[in-house]
Amino acid sequence: MIKKISLPVIAAAAVLGLTGVAGAAGTTGVASAPRPAASSPADNLNPGPYHRALNPLVGTWKAVKTNYLLGTGGKPVVSRDITVKVNWISKTGGRFLQEKTDGTLAGKRYYRLGILGFSTIDRRYEWTTFDSVTPTAMTYRGAPVTAVTSVLSIPGEFTDPGVLGPDYLGKTIPMRTVVTLSGKPTFDLYFTPPGQPERLVDRVVYTRRLK
Repeated sequence: MIKKISLPVIAAAAVLGLTGVAGAAGTTGVASAPRPAASSPADNLNPGPYHRALNPLVGTWKAVKTNYLLGTGGKPVVSRDITVKVNWISKTGGRFLQEKTDGTLAGKRYYRLGILGFSTIDRRYEWTTFDSVTPTAMTYRGAPVTAVTSVLSIPGEFTDPGVLGPDYLGKTIPMRTVVTLSGKPTFDLYFTPPGQPERLVDRVVYTRRLK
């Protein structure tokens, strides 16, 4: 069982790769066989249907963030003042999405920059975030996909700077972001501490699109 840690320390975990449906749903469209080859060199360079599948994320959103690490008594911390702005980076030729998140978390200011894209040569989604608390980039690389899907499961790992307690300091922690594109866009973040089952640590739901 993970040891209880202080609020200031565990707050860092809440912003690791955040934003934030679980389990088997995250494997939709993931291939177990080697990726298929692109039909031409141009397919390896130009945005395609896997990029266009991300269009539901584009816009300015009011979001609700639920953090399961910060809560006490079994109740999570919920932030309702989160604003998320997502746009294609035009100078990359529309190859990468930029996400900027602003708001508060447990009473403190919170900011995160995320870059989401699809590697046509690797046939995988790639997701990297930088935030106002975590001392490292959080990097995720998905498995090769064989079909466009509305649920992206993108795994990664990070070296724990102490967010899960002193017993995990310096250890490699597997993580996974699951992005649900249909309905209300949702980002779920999971950690799998050594010797522990995978657990949901943060969820962000785009609840209302701002005009």
